[in-house]
Amino acid sequence: MSALPAKPGLHHSVSEWCSNNQQLSATAQHERHVSNVIRQEGRSLRNETNCKTTWDESDTSRRLSDRAWDVARWKDVLEACAQKVDEEMEALTLSKEQVEQALAATAVPLEVTGECLTLRDGRRGYELVTDPVDEQLKKEAELIERVQRVLQQHIEKSFEQLGERCYCEARHQLTADLQNKMDALDIDMSCLSLTIKSPQISLKPNPTRIPSGSSTPQEWVQFSQMNVARAQEAMQVSQQMREDMNLTRAQLQNELDNQRRATEFALRKRNHHEEQACDELKWQIKNTEDEMAEMESDIHGLDADLQAKTASLKLAHTRLENRTNRPGMDLCRDEVQHGLVNEVRQLEATIMGLKQKLSETQNSLQKMKLHHGRMLQDLSRKQEALSLEQRSMNTRTRLSSASISDKTPVLLVPLTNSSGRSNLQLLAQ
Repeated sequence: MSALPAKPGLHHSVSEWCSNNQQLSATAQHERHVSNVIRQEGRSLRNETNCKTTWDESDTSRRLSDRAWDVARWKDVLEACAQKVDEEMEALTLSKEQVEQALAATAVPLEVTGECLTLRDGRRGYELVTDPVDEQLKKEAELIERVQRVLQQHIEKSFEQLGERCYCEARHQLTADLQNKMDALDIDMSCLSLTIKSPQISLKPNPTRIPSGSSTPQEWVQFSQMNVARAQEAMQVSQQMREDMNLTRAQLQNELDNQRRATEFALRKRNHHEEQACDELKWQIKNTEDEMAEMESDIHGLDADLQAKTASLKLAHTRLENRTNRPGMDLCRDEVQHGLVNEVRQLEATIMGLKQKLSETQNSLQKMKLHHGRMLQDLSRKQEALSLEQRSMNTRTRLSSASISDKTPVLLVPLTNSSGRSNLQLLAQ
């Protein structure tokens, strides 16, 4: 048996069929209209957003370029300031080294002055006198010691300035700020070089967040200005210190030169007086020796006359004694007797006078010999003192090459900075 046909569906009328067709056409027209409107709005939106995006990208690139220019300008300012700080630190280091050399140069003058005082203390007797040379040498020693104290103070001040916390901190802040500027400039230039076709671009999580530690443009400018101002203030202090050191070195050198000339003048003058005294004493010794020779000759003459007068007195005594043997009335006090008596008395007076004069002459000769010995001894001391003066003058010739100031001007050109590097080294390279 064959199967029965399926039950037919619901049959619509012609009018329903026409209405359905009209509804489909109307809906298609409406949807097309809506789609057209949406398409036009989409095209308009695309055009607007493209223009907006292009403008925003251009404006952002301009702002990046302006910001990079500002950062580059401040980088140049900081770099120039850092270079000046390094140059000033090197100049101060050089000035400190010059003062140290000046301090070392005072060792020879002080040693020479002490040696001269020691040499002159070797004088003996009346030659060991406190003369102007001693006064000038002591003044020179005191001046050198004062110069050493002043120079040492300047060295300590410059050392403190070079290692002072504010100076090092100013340079550190300046260098750190310069490094940050260079890093920021690299980042901004990298951002400026990016395009929509760059492979490095990607979507980031929460890119519009405000990073912690962010600053305002005003704070950014004020920070760099403060670093530059702090560095300039430190440089002004250093420059004033260098000027003070140079001026002090020149003044102290003038004082030392003046004192050295005064000491050498007093030494030459004293040496001249010593030579005059030696010449005068030699002349006195020579005349005394001549006089001693004359006195010895006269003593021999007086002694000879005394011997002769003694012989005459013996003759007179013998005659008187022999005439006492005359007999009787011939023992007469005649003219011969009176003459012999007068002769004896005269001879006795003469002999007494000769003896007295001989004694006086011998005493005078003895005194002259003693004084001659003292003069010879004094001459020896004077010659020794003169030799010491001349040795002192020869010793002071070592000062001709000693000086605490350079004869040629020093160019303040940076050689190496305090860390031993010739160029500025940035942090976190």
